[in-house]
Amino acid sequence: MSNDHDAHDPELSDDAFFQKDADWVYDELLARVGEANPQPRLKPTRRVVELLGDPQRAYPIIHITGTNGKTSTSRIAESILRAYGLRAGLLTSPHLVRVNERIVIDGAPISNEAFVANYRDIEPYLKLVDVELEAAGELPLTFFEAFTALAFASFSDAPVDVAVIEVGLGGEWDSTNVGDGVVAVFTPISLDHMARLGNTVAQIAATKSGIIKPASSVVTARQPETALAELERAADLTESSIAVQGAAFDLVSNTIAVGGQLISVRGLAGTYSDLFLPLFGDHQAQNAAVAIAAVESFLGGGEQMLVGDVLAEGLATASSPGRLQVIGIEPTVIIDAAHNPDGAESLAKAITSYFTFDGVALVIGVLADKDARGIIDALVPVTERFHVTASSSDRAVPVDELAEIVLERSHEDATYQFDTLQHAVESARSWASEAPRRGVVITGSITLIGDALVLAEQEGWKR
Repeated sequence: MSNDHDAHDPELSDDAFFQKDADWVYDELLARVGEANPQPRLKPTRRVVELLGDPQRAYPIIHITGTNGKTSTSRIAESILRAYGLRAGLLTSPHLVRVNERIVIDGAPISNEAFVANYRDIEPYLKLVDVELEAAGELPLTFFEAFTALAFASFSDAPVDVAVIEVGLGGEWDSTNVGDGVVAVFTPISLDHMARLGNTVAQIAATKSGIIKPASSVVTARQPETALAELERAADLTESSIAVQGAAFDLVSNTIAVGGQLISVRGLAGTYSDLFLPLFGDHQAQNAAVAIAAVESFLGGGEQMLVGDVLAEGLATASSPGRLQVIGIEPTVIIDAAHNPDGAESLAKAITSYFTFDGVALVIGVLADKDARGIIDALVPVTERFHVTASSSDRAVPVDELAEIVLERSHEDATYQFDTLQHAVESARSWASEAPRRGVVITGSITLIGDALVLAEQEGWKR
């Protein structure tokens, strides 16, 4: 493929003009070992960023890990930092529709032009490390290792004042851990990715605690006792301070409001009352409390109150695509990236608390490495009909297999199989349209949510 353009087509936006090159970069990255097979190693990523001049040291980092709520907490914290006038970088994963979504600079996904330019800058160094690894009998850089290096380089190039970095998987050996977070943040930890991270909550917490760096500030959501013990041990070993939700800070209250909720938070340095958060779900209020404590730790060492109207602006402009997001009306269609039992429980609570449905058609697709039974068990009490389908991922559980699992927990009259997401959603929307207070919820995997967003856009019913 040519990397050159003969002339700039005036009819195309800059982003559209560079789309072909951006697609090429994504294909180059996809040709590497995929994210389904992360390598428990840090040296290759360290080697790349070292060759690049350690771009991850050009700005302070807030590093965020956990099992559920990482992305939302990261987005809320980043929104508050931008309200303070800081140019913020945000790295999240996976993406819903376009890979650019993962690298956010000053509130917007990285442009195709910058995405391509930064990749071309680092490509020779990626190839050099590939050669070194292969000579040593190791796998070349994986997708996530290469992408992490690209993100750190992009933030340095921007440049940003601060980067909020979401861990890809675990913590200790995750590629993002080549960066040193001045604040290490932990959202709730539970069982997930056990084949990679450990069979107990304590083992998983121990792996995640690897992001705690010497003399840093640690902020954690409420945790199971065994998980908290691991975080406290790691904080002690690194001579870091630790602020635990419930003791050092907490969510005081949250009440449902039009378009979201009003929250009051006892922060590390003071109490913030009646703040509007345009996100649904009690878990999002908890995520906001953790994000506020993280920003307090970053900006004033946890000893200085945040400016009330600035914090209010940061929360009011926060978004978390794919998390209890209303993407259609008449009938209401909600997407939620609940891909484990804890996430599904939070979704079930939100459906009954924040929405007034008389019936819900649940469109569901689950990936093979997830606890499908646990997800479905959490959702059965709030679901009238299951529309079983599969996402575009090659790791999706086949429709007939997932339908069998649903039938174990539901009944035949409530279980419907669809070969495509399009047909599953069409049928669910048709059923929901027959009565005024019915809704459609699409969930089960992040790839299914991405597919649903594309479908809603293509078919013209995305709000």
